[in-house]
Amino acid sequence: MKSQPIEISQYYHYFNRSNNKELIFREKENYVYFLRLINKYILPIAEIYSYCLLPNHFHFILRIKDSKDLPEKYQSNKSKISQPFSNLFNAYTKAYNKKYGRKGSLFQKHPKHILITNENYLRNLIVYVNCNPSHHNIENFDTYSYSSHKALLSNLPTKIIRTAVIDLFDTKENLAFVLKNKHINMKLLNDLDLE
Repeated sequence: MKSQPIEISQYYHYFNRSNNKELIFREKENYVYFLRLINKYILPIAEIYSYCLLPNHFHFILRIKDSKDLPEKYQSNKSKISQPFSNLFNAYTKAYNKKYGRKGSLFQKHPKHILITNENYLRNLIVYVNCNPSHHNIENFDTYSYSSHKALLSNLPTKIIRTAVIDLFDTKENLAFVLKNKHINMKLLNDLDLE
């Protein structure tokens, strides 16, 4: 089944994993470089609400910007809005392959993106993504360095759309409470077939 095109002004759960459960991120340097590429390729076209980078897969909750806020080359050709994602994966794979002396594709061929049309689903997904390190028994989510959890609850500058996320949970304190208690409705998230 062919994936639906990414559309402007829409929210998405964007995720992918490695081929054969291989590691995508072997060391801190890998995570940092991937986030730099996110800044370069994805932030010009999207706002990030939450993310989590795990050793063999990742999740992003993002909103594609409105047409007027996109770089000019995408304003005139909206069908190319998925190109920055391809550029991100190609750039990361080339650098990763060079560093570790490997060849071939690192990621599964087609990343998944699920359109988010329901605010309740969005809230549950934010909890799921930020608690993902605990879900996979990698590390406690509140100490994990490669997710948006700390940025959402701090007062430090961030490129995450923190205010909008907090508004979904009314207050920062309530967001912290919901995350700590992992109040999540998994029935709403039954499309997460990443495992």
